[in-house]
Amino acid sequence: MLLGVNVDHVATVREARQEGEPDPLTAAKMAIKGGADGITVHLREDRRHIHDRDLQLVRRYIKNVEINLEMAATKEMIGIALKVKPDMVTLVPEKRAELTTEGGLDLKKSGGKIARAIDAVQSKGIPVSLFINPAISDIDLSKKLGATLVEIHTGLYANAKGKKQTEALTRVRKAVKRGIDCGLLVNAGHGLKFSNVKKIAAIMGIRGLYIGHSIIANAIYLGIEDATRQMKRLIHEAKGS
Repeated sequence: MLLGVNVDHVATVREARQEGEPDPLTAAKMAIKGGADGITVHLREDRRHIHDRDLQLVRRYIKNVEINLEMAATKEMIGIALKVKPDMVTLVPEKRAELTTEGGLDLKKSGGKIARAIDAVQSKGIPVSLFINPAISDIDLSKKLGATLVEIHTGLYANAKGKKQTEALTRVRKAVKRGIDCGLLVNAGHGLKFSNVKKIAAIMGIRGLYIGHSIIANAIYLGIEDATRQMKRLIHEAKGS
């Protein structure tokens, strides 16, 4: 099972001060050293975190792992995807006011637009994945629209507890099985953390898990001690010089 690491929130921290650090490209390289099989960036229409230049640098300097571009199915984004040529495009819903992607694509409402985006991107040899809710109808429609892959939205499972979480996990399992039976490659992601990832990772047939926020959040805890120690060492060295 592949692990794709989303580095969007490295850019979120950078944008808080609009300075040069932390750098998503550097974070991507470190994630690969840690075992990541791919890097995901979501180029939003409002450019709230990842910028065009970040995507270009990741594409230019990250080699031998999958580069996954998350994007809305808009004319602008399709043009960018065809120019940058990521290894995979994942079409996601996008609302200006949302903090994070709130649910899967509405394939019934936007099916024509999504189908045109799939055709435009896949005609250039770039496989397209659709970020969808864990529903059998969404799996079937994804296949009908011509997608190569789907990414099952695991947010409902991740945010639920007790019986509701068990029910949500069952929905994910059924969606994964349906996708495989339909001939789709099936990924999963959203809201997965150290505390809940194992039950999703145990589902047979999932091609890859796509995780960002939890990895970046825990990187702060895992690295802040060493970062503080290094800063203090530099200060002490300056005093002694």
